[in-house]
Amino acid sequence: MKRKLASVQRVLEIRSIEQADLIELVRIQGWQCVTRKGEFRVGDLGVYLEVDAIPPDTETFRFLWQPKAAPDPSGIIAPLPPQPRPSNFHIRTLKLRGVLSQGLFLPLHLFSLGDVQEGEDVTDRLGVEKYEPPQPTHMGERRGRFPPMIPKTDEIRVQSAPQVIEELRGHPYVITLKVDGTSGTFCINPLDGEFHVCGRTQSIEPNDNIYWRVARKHHIEDALRRQPDLAIQGEVAGPGIQKNRLKLKETSLYAFDVFDMKEGRFLGYDAMQKVLGEMGVPAVQILEKGNAFQHTLESLLALAEGKYPGTKNEREGIVVRPTREMYSEALNGRLSFKVISNRFLLKEGE
Repeated sequence: MKRKLASVQRVLEIRSIEQADLIELVRIQGWQCVTRKGEFRVGDLGVYLEVDAIPPDTETFRFLWQPKAAPDPSGIIAPLPPQPRPSNFHIRTLKLRGVLSQGLFLPLHLFSLGDVQEGEDVTDRLGVEKYEPPQPTHMGERRGRFPPMIPKTDEIRVQSAPQVIEELRGHPYVITLKVDGTSGTFCINPLDGEFHVCGRTQSIEPNDNIYWRVARKHHIEDALRRQPDLAIQGEVAGPGIQKNRLKLKETSLYAFDVFDMKEGRFLGYDAMQKVLGEMGVPAVQILEKGNAFQHTLESLLALAEGKYPGTKNEREGIVVRPTREMYSEALNGRLSFKVISNRFLLKEGE
């Protein structure tokens, strides 16, 4: 499911905020946003920008970064000239008057969108882009394109598709730790027969970089030569990567998927664990596994919070999926989603 950085959403609930006269809390999908009091009623449609969205540098959004003018000695407030959007500006999780605000929700009348429907993706129409944190300088040089037969790694946040909770309810499931690093994919590319080590979007040249370092460390090429139809995907973490919140002393891989390129499918969780064990490739840590999923959004958000083992650092969150692969109507694809810790988001300013 493509992430909708900007979409049309309906107000499901409005709650007051204690000791706040000018703002209130609205709920849309599984998210909550602080808005101006009285700006919305339950059932209204508005434009929602998710966390990590970069709004266009237009008058509608300029209030987000435009400083407020102060009066001069005579008491006159002269308007400031428009300020350009800061280069690193993006929508973040904030805490206002003691409550979380996760994204930006604005009235429809501020936009010239014409007739729109609830859930409609307006990312491209509004010129909204996705914020990507700066990448380490030792990521490696581009070798070629990402292998087209393998899905790129990405997980939808549960708040963007809360229906997935009911889809998984009652089914066997597994919840794993979300490692805060950078995504890596490893395969014998059937198009050229070569061993490819990839970042999130491209194949990387085989030199001394973080991806090839873990490939050599875990002898991944040798393992995949014995099973060339399989590709391994995981999180690469360690010194110099995303602040190294796991406090690792060397670059490490934590595998979270095995994809069968010949059959065009991911292995179920137990089959994946078996393959990784035989290959000697470490997998992400299991936090919970059960025969019948019964979690709610609230309990998942609580479970997402915690520290990385042996550190004082907030963990990024968790990943939830069935132990046997399932199709999701809500995601129009594989049933798998992430739950990001609110404590992590607030501490890291994301």
